[in-house]
Amino acid sequence: MECFVTGGSGFVGLHLLAYLTARGHKAWVLMRNLSNLESLKVQVSSLGGNSGCIHGVKGDLSTPGLGLSDADQRNVSSAHVIFHLAAQFSWGLTMEEARAVNVEGALRVAKLAVVQQTRFLMVGGYMIKNDTHLAKVGIDTQHPEKTDWFKVYKRVGGYEGSKLEAHFVVTRYLEEQSADYAVVHPATVYGHSESGHILKGQPTEQLIRNLSSGKLKAIPGNSEHWLPLVSVDYLVALIMYLGFDSSAVRQQVLALNEATPSLLNLVKQISNYLGVRAPNRYIPKGLLRFFLTIPGMENRFATSRESLNFIQIERFDMSISKYFETRYELHHPDLRRTLEKTVKYVKNTLVDSSEHHFFSKTP
Repeated sequence: MECFVTGGSGFVGLHLLAYLTARGHKAWVLMRNLSNLESLKVQVSSLGGNSGCIHGVKGDLSTPGLGLSDADQRNVSSAHVIFHLAAQFSWGLTMEEARAVNVEGALRVAKLAVVQQTRFLMVGGYMIKNDTHLAKVGIDTQHPEKTDWFKVYKRVGGYEGSKLEAHFVVTRYLEEQSADYAVVHPATVYGHSESGHILKGQPTEQLIRNLSSGKLKAIPGNSEHWLPLVSVDYLVALIMYLGFDSSAVRQQVLALNEATPSLLNLVKQISNYLGVRAPNRYIPKGLLRFFLTIPGMENRFATSRESLNFIQIERFDMSISKYFETRYELHHPDLRRTLEKTVKYVKNTLVDSSEHHFFSKTP
Protein backbone atom coordinates (compact mmCIF):
# COMPACT_ATOMS: atom_id res chain seq x y z
CA MET A 1 0.00 0.00 0.00
CA GLU A 2 0.95 3.64 -0.38
CA CYS A 3 1.04 5.81 2.73
CA PHE A 4 1.49 9.46 3.60
CA VAL A 5 3.48 10.06 6.79
CA THR A 6 3.99 13.23 8.81
CA GLY A 7 6.68 13.32 11.48
CA GLY A 8 8.81 10.82 9.61
CA SER A 9 12.09 12.21 10.92
CA GLY A 10 11.09 11.83 14.57
CA PHE A 11 11.92 8.83 16.75
CA VAL A 12 8.64 6.98 16.25
CA GLY A 13 8.40 8.21 12.66
CA LEU A 14 11.78 6.74 11.69
CA HIS A 15 10.82 3.36 13.11
CA LEU A 16 7.39 3.46 11.46
CA LEU A 17 9.00 4.19 8.10
CA ALA A 18 11.43 1.30 8.65
CA TYR A 19 8.58 -1.02 9.62
CA LEU A 20 6.39 0.00 6.68
CA THR A 21 9.05 -0.05 3.97
CA ALA A 22 10.59 -3.32 5.17
CA ARG A 23 7.20 -4.82 4.31
CA GLY A 24 7.10 -3.25 0.86
CA HIS A 25 4.81 -0.30 1.56
CA LYS A 26 5.55 2.94 -0.28
CA ALA A 27 5.73 6.05 1.91
CA TRP A 28 5.34 9.68 0.95
CA VAL A 29 6.93 11.73 3.73
CA LEU A 30 6.08 15.35 4.50
CA MET A 31 9.34 17.32 4.79
CA ARG A 32 10.04 21.01 5.29
CA ASN A 33 13.41 20.61 3.58
CA LEU A 34 13.78 18.02 0.84
CA SER A 35 17.58 18.26 1.08
CA ASN A 36 17.25 16.09 4.19
CA LEU A 37 15.65 13.24 2.24
CA GLU A 38 18.88 11.30 1.66
CA SER A 39 19.79 11.56 5.35
CA LEU A 40 16.32 10.28 6.23
CA LYS A 41 16.74 7.33 3.88
CA VAL A 42 20.09 6.44 5.45
CA GLN A 43 18.57 6.48 8.94
CA VAL A 44 15.62 4.35 7.87
CA SER A 45 17.95 1.86 6.16
CA SER A 46 20.03 1.59 9.34
CA LEU A 47 16.86 0.58 11.16
CA GLY A 48 16.11 -2.21 8.68
CA GLY A 49 13.85 -0.32 6.28
CA ASN A 50 13.90 -0.12 2.48
CA SER A 51 14.95 3.40 1.50
CA GLY A 52 13.81 2.82 -2.08
CA CYS A 53 10.21 2.94 -0.85
CA ILE A 54 10.57 6.43 0.63
CA HIS A 55 9.64 9.57 -1.30
CA GLY A 56 9.64 13.12 0.01
CA VAL A 57 7.06 15.85 -0.50
CA LYS A 58 7.81 19.43 0.48
CA GLY A 59 5.38 20.92 2.98
CA ASP A 60 4.81 22.39 6.42
CA LEU A 61 2.10 21.69 8.99
CA SER A 62 1.90 25.37 9.92
CA THR A 63 1.08 26.39 6.31
CA PRO A 64 -2.42 26.43 4.77
CA GLY A 65 -2.96 23.29 2.72
CA LEU A 66 0.28 21.97 4.27
CA GLY A 67 2.09 23.99 1.60
CA LEU A 68 1.80 21.11 -0.88
CA SER A 69 2.32 21.79 -4.56
CA ASP A 70 -0.30 20.61 -7.04
CA ALA A 71 2.00 17.77 -8.07
CA ASP A 72 2.56 16.64 -4.50
CA GLN A 73 -1.16 16.83 -3.75
CA ARG A 74 -1.67 14.39 -6.62
CA ASN A 75 1.11 12.17 -5.29
CA VAL A 76 -0.25 11.89 -1.75
CA SER A 77 -3.80 11.44 -3.03
CA SER A 78 -2.78 7.90 -3.97
CA ALA A 79 -2.11 7.05 -0.31
CA HIS A 80 -4.40 4.48 1.28
CA VAL A 81 -3.58 5.70 4.80
CA ILE A 82 -2.34 8.97 6.28
CA PHE A 83 -0.21 8.41 9.40
CA HIS A 84 -0.06 11.63 11.38
CA LEU A 85 2.81 11.51 13.88
CA ALA A 86 4.24 15.02 13.61
CA ALA A 87 4.25 17.19 16.72
CA GLN A 88 6.17 20.12 18.12
CA PHE A 89 7.78 18.62 21.24
CA SER A 90 9.62 20.79 23.72
CA TRP A 91 9.08 21.89 27.29
CA GLY A 92 8.35 25.58 27.72
CA LEU A 93 6.43 26.14 24.48
CA THR A 94 4.01 29.05 24.49
CA MET A 95 0.37 28.34 23.73
CA GLU A 96 0.74 30.02 20.33
CA GLU A 97 3.87 28.05 19.42
CA ALA A 98 2.36 24.72 20.40
CA ARG A 99 -1.04 25.29 18.77
CA ALA A 100 0.45 26.27 15.39
CA VAL A 101 1.68 22.73 14.73
CA ASN A 102 0.04 20.43 17.25
CA VAL A 103 -3.53 21.71 16.89
CA GLU A 104 -3.87 23.69 13.65
CA GLY A 105 -1.37 21.46 11.84
CA ALA A 106 -3.12 18.27 12.94
CA LEU A 107 -6.45 19.69 11.81
CA ARG A 108 -4.97 20.50 8.38
CA VAL A 109 -3.80 16.91 7.95
CA ALA A 110 -7.22 15.62 9.05
CA LYS A 111 -8.90 17.89 6.49
CA LEU A 112 -6.62 16.54 3.78
CA ALA A 113 -7.68 13.01 4.72
CA VAL A 114 -11.35 13.97 4.52
CA VAL A 115 -10.97 15.70 1.14
CA GLN A 116 -9.09 12.69 -0.27
CA GLN A 117 -11.35 10.20 1.52
CA THR A 118 -8.22 8.59 2.91
CA ARG A 119 -8.06 6.61 6.14
CA PHE A 120 -6.51 8.70 8.92
CA LEU A 121 -4.37 7.33 11.77
CA MET A 122 -3.42 9.87 14.42
CA VAL A 123 -1.00 9.43 17.31
CA GLY A 124 -2.20 11.05 20.52
CA GLY A 125 -0.98 10.39 24.05
CA TYR A 126 -1.88 8.18 27.00
CA MET A 127 -2.86 11.10 29.26
CA ILE A 128 -5.91 11.58 27.03
CA LYS A 129 -7.22 8.30 28.50
CA ASN A 130 -6.68 9.49 32.09
CA ASP A 131 -10.10 10.89 33.00
CA THR A 132 -8.98 11.88 36.49
CA HIS A 133 -6.19 14.01 35.07
CA LEU A 134 -8.43 15.57 32.43
CA ALA A 135 -10.97 16.63 35.04
CA LYS A 136 -8.22 17.96 37.30
CA VAL A 137 -6.79 20.25 34.62
CA GLY A 138 -10.25 21.54 33.65
CA ILE A 139 -11.27 19.60 30.52
CA ASP A 140 -14.96 18.91 30.04
CA THR A 141 -14.78 15.55 28.28
CA GLN A 142 -18.53 15.48 27.61
CA HIS A 143 -18.53 18.97 26.12
CA PRO A 144 -14.89 19.74 25.25
CA GLU A 145 -15.97 22.81 23.28
CA LYS A 146 -16.81 24.42 26.66
CA THR A 147 -13.26 23.91 27.96
CA ASP A 148 -11.26 27.01 28.82
CA TRP A 149 -8.13 25.96 26.95
CA PHE A 150 -6.16 28.98 28.10
CA LYS A 151 -6.45 27.72 31.68
CA VAL A 152 -5.57 24.17 30.61
CA TYR A 153 -2.38 25.36 28.90
CA LYS A 154 -1.49 27.38 31.97
CA ARG A 155 -1.81 24.28 34.15
CA VAL A 156 -0.05 21.68 32.00
CA GLY A 157 2.17 23.69 29.64
CA GLY A 158 2.23 24.24 25.90
CA TYR A 159 3.12 20.75 24.70
CA GLU A 160 0.64 18.72 26.75
CA GLY A 161 -2.06 21.36 26.44
CA SER A 162 -1.79 21.34 22.66
CA LYS A 163 -1.82 17.54 22.45
CA LEU A 164 -4.98 17.42 24.57
CA GLU A 165 -6.69 20.18 22.60
CA ALA A 166 -5.68 18.64 19.28
CA HIS A 167 -7.27 15.34 20.22
CA PHE A 168 -10.65 16.85 20.99
CA VAL A 169 -10.62 19.33 18.10
CA VAL A 170 -9.53 16.81 15.46
CA THR A 171 -11.72 13.90 16.58
CA ARG A 172 -14.75 16.18 16.78
CA TYR A 173 -14.09 17.36 13.21
CA LEU A 174 -13.62 13.79 11.98
CA GLU A 175 -16.83 12.66 13.68
CA GLU A 176 -18.76 15.53 12.08
CA GLN A 177 -17.38 14.47 8.69
CA SER A 178 -18.15 10.76 9.31
CA ALA A 179 -14.51 10.14 8.47
CA ASP A 180 -12.61 6.86 8.59
CA TYR A 181 -10.03 7.25 11.36
CA ALA A 182 -8.34 5.58 14.33
CA VAL A 183 -6.15 6.90 17.15
CA VAL A 184 -3.23 5.32 18.99
CA HIS A 185 -2.40 6.73 22.41
CA PRO A 186 1.19 5.76 23.34
CA ALA A 187 2.73 5.75 26.78
CA THR A 188 6.26 7.13 27.22
CA VAL A 189 8.28 5.51 24.43
CA TYR A 190 11.57 3.78 25.14
CA GLY A 191 14.05 1.94 22.94
CA HIS A 192 13.83 -0.82 20.36
CA SER A 193 13.69 -4.30 21.88
CA GLU A 194 16.59 -5.59 19.76
CA SER A 195 18.90 -2.62 19.23
CA GLY A 196 17.89 -0.36 22.11
CA HIS A 197 17.84 2.50 19.58
CA ILE A 198 16.47 5.77 20.92
CA LEU A 199 16.95 9.38 19.89
CA LYS A 200 18.21 12.39 21.78
CA GLY A 201 15.62 14.28 23.78
CA GLN A 202 13.22 11.41 24.35
CA PRO A 203 11.95 11.44 27.97
CA THR A 204 13.36 7.98 28.68
CA GLU A 205 16.74 9.00 27.30
CA GLN A 206 16.65 12.14 29.45
CA LEU A 207 15.87 10.05 32.53
CA ILE A 208 18.85 7.80 31.80
CA ARG A 209 21.16 10.79 31.43
CA ASN A 210 19.86 12.43 34.60
CA LEU A 211 20.54 9.25 36.59
CA SER A 212 23.99 8.88 35.08
CA SER A 213 24.96 12.45 35.94
CA GLY A 214 23.48 12.29 39.45
CA LYS A 215 20.92 15.01 38.78
CA LEU A 216 17.97 12.94 39.97
CA LYS A 217 18.23 13.18 43.75
CA ALA A 218 14.77 11.94 44.75
CA ILE A 219 11.77 10.14 43.24
CA PRO A 220 8.82 12.43 42.41
CA GLY A 221 5.61 11.35 44.10
CA ASN A 222 5.30 8.21 46.21
CA SER A 223 5.41 4.43 45.93
CA GLU A 224 2.22 4.37 43.79
CA HIS A 225 3.48 6.68 41.07
CA TRP A 226 4.63 5.27 37.75
CA LEU A 227 5.68 6.37 34.27
CA PRO A 228 4.00 3.94 31.84
CA LEU A 229 6.27 2.73 29.04
CA VAL A 230 5.94 1.22 25.58
CA SER A 231 8.73 -0.01 23.31
CA VAL A 232 9.04 1.74 19.98
CA ASP A 233 8.82 -1.49 17.96
CA TYR A 234 5.57 -2.57 19.65
CA LEU A 235 4.17 0.92 19.08
CA VAL A 236 4.92 1.14 15.36
CA ALA A 237 3.56 -2.35 14.76
CA LEU A 238 0.28 -1.37 16.44
CA ILE A 239 0.17 1.89 14.45
CA MET A 240 0.65 0.05 11.14
CA TYR A 241 -1.88 -2.68 11.87
CA LEU A 242 -4.55 -0.23 13.02
CA GLY A 243 -3.82 1.99 10.04
CA PHE A 244 -4.46 -0.84 7.61
CA ASP A 245 -7.36 -2.45 9.50
CA SER A 246 -10.51 -1.14 7.85
CA SER A 247 -12.64 -2.68 10.60
CA ALA A 248 -10.95 -0.57 13.29
CA VAL A 249 -12.99 2.51 12.44
CA ARG A 250 -13.00 5.25 15.11
CA GLN A 251 -11.13 3.07 17.56
CA GLN A 252 -8.88 4.66 20.19
CA VAL A 253 -6.24 2.24 21.42
CA LEU A 254 -3.73 2.60 24.24
CA ALA A 255 -0.16 1.47 23.54
CA LEU A 256 1.03 0.86 27.08
CA ASN A 257 2.89 -1.95 28.82
CA GLU A 258 1.07 -2.79 32.04
CA ALA A 259 4.22 -4.55 33.27
CA THR A 260 5.91 -1.15 33.74
CA PRO A 261 7.12 -1.04 37.37
CA SER A 262 6.64 1.81 39.81
CA LEU A 263 8.82 4.84 39.16
CA LEU A 264 11.08 3.88 42.08
CA ASN A 265 11.65 0.38 40.72
CA LEU A 266 12.10 1.72 37.19
CA VAL A 267 14.78 4.10 38.44
CA LYS A 268 16.44 1.26 40.37
CA GLN A 269 16.57 -0.90 37.24
CA ILE A 270 18.08 1.86 35.13
CA SER A 271 20.59 2.73 37.86
CA ASN A 272 21.60 -0.90 38.11
CA TYR A 273 22.26 -1.07 34.37
CA LEU A 274 24.25 2.17 34.62
CA GLY A 275 26.22 1.01 37.64
CA VAL A 276 25.23 4.05 39.73
CA ARG A 277 23.47 4.43 43.06
CA ALA A 278 19.73 4.99 42.72
CA PRO A 279 17.94 7.65 44.77
CA ASN A 280 15.83 5.95 47.43
CA ARG A 281 13.74 8.76 48.87
CA TYR A 282 10.62 10.51 47.62
CA ILE A 283 9.76 14.16 47.13
CA PRO A 284 6.08 15.20 46.84
CA LYS A 285 5.22 16.28 43.30
CA GLY A 286 3.73 19.55 44.52
CA LEU A 287 6.86 20.43 46.47
CA LEU A 288 9.11 19.54 43.53
CA ARG A 289 6.95 21.57 41.16
CA PHE A 290 7.26 24.58 43.48
CA PHE A 291 11.02 24.05 43.82
CA LEU A 292 11.37 24.04 40.02
CA THR A 293 9.74 27.48 39.80
CA ILE A 294 12.93 28.93 41.28
CA PRO A 295 14.91 30.50 38.40
CA GLY A 296 17.59 28.17 37.09
CA MET A 297 16.40 25.04 38.93
CA GLU A 298 14.87 23.37 35.87
CA ASN A 299 18.17 23.68 34.00
CA ARG A 300 20.27 22.68 36.98
CA PHE A 301 18.35 19.47 37.55
CA ALA A 302 17.45 18.92 33.88
CA THR A 303 13.79 18.55 34.87
CA SER A 304 10.78 20.48 33.64
CA ARG A 305 7.69 21.11 35.72
CA GLU A 306 5.67 20.05 32.68
CA SER A 307 7.24 16.58 32.70
CA LEU A 308 5.81 15.91 36.18
CA ASN A 309 2.30 15.75 34.68
CA PHE A 310 3.12 12.37 33.13
CA ILE A 311 3.98 10.74 36.46
CA GLN A 312 0.63 9.49 37.76
CA ILE A 313 -0.92 6.87 40.03
CA GLU A 314 -3.92 6.04 37.82
CA ARG A 315 -4.17 2.74 35.97
CA PHE A 316 -5.91 2.31 32.63
CA ASP A 317 -8.62 0.21 31.02
CA MET A 318 -6.65 -1.97 28.62
CA SER A 319 -9.53 -4.12 27.33
CA ILE A 320 -9.59 -2.55 23.85
CA SER A 321 -5.81 -2.78 23.60
CA LYS A 322 -5.87 -6.46 24.54
CA TYR A 323 -8.53 -7.13 21.92
CA PHE A 324 -6.33 -5.71 19.17
CA GLU A 325 -3.21 -7.38 20.56
CA THR A 326 -4.99 -10.70 20.15
CA ARG A 327 -6.33 -9.74 16.74
CA TYR A 328 -2.87 -8.80 15.44
CA GLU A 329 -0.93 -11.37 17.50
CA LEU A 330 1.08 -8.55 19.09
CA HIS A 331 3.10 -8.94 22.27
CA HIS A 332 5.08 -6.46 24.32
CA PRO A 333 8.78 -7.38 24.36
CA ASP A 334 10.35 -8.22 27.71
CA LEU A 335 10.51 -4.90 29.54
CA ARG A 336 13.65 -5.54 31.59
CA ARG A 337 15.62 -6.79 28.60
CA THR A 338 14.47 -3.91 26.39
CA LEU A 339 15.19 -1.34 29.07
CA GLU A 340 18.70 -2.75 29.52
CA LYS A 341 19.31 -2.53 25.78
CA THR A 342 18.05 1.06 25.78
CA VAL A 343 20.43 2.01 28.58
CA LYS A 344 23.34 0.33 26.78
CA TYR A 345 22.48 2.18 23.58
CA VAL A 346 22.49 5.52 25.37
CA LYS A 347 25.77 4.71 27.13
CA ASN A 348 27.50 3.54 23.96
CA THR A 349 26.11 6.09 21.53
CA LEU A 350 25.25 9.27 23.38
CA VAL A 351 28.06 9.58 25.90
CA ASP A 352 30.57 12.41 26.08
CA SER A 353 33.51 11.16 28.12
CA SER A 354 35.06 14.61 28.43
CA GLU A 355 32.13 15.80 30.54
CA HIS A 356 31.54 12.44 32.25
CA HIS A 357 27.84 12.48 31.59
CA PHE A 358 25.57 11.62 28.71
CA PHE A 359 25.68 13.98 25.83
CA SER A 360 22.85 14.05 23.29
CA LYS A 361 23.84 13.81 19.68
CA THR A 362 22.09 12.38 16.67
CA PRO A 363 22.90 8.66 16.33
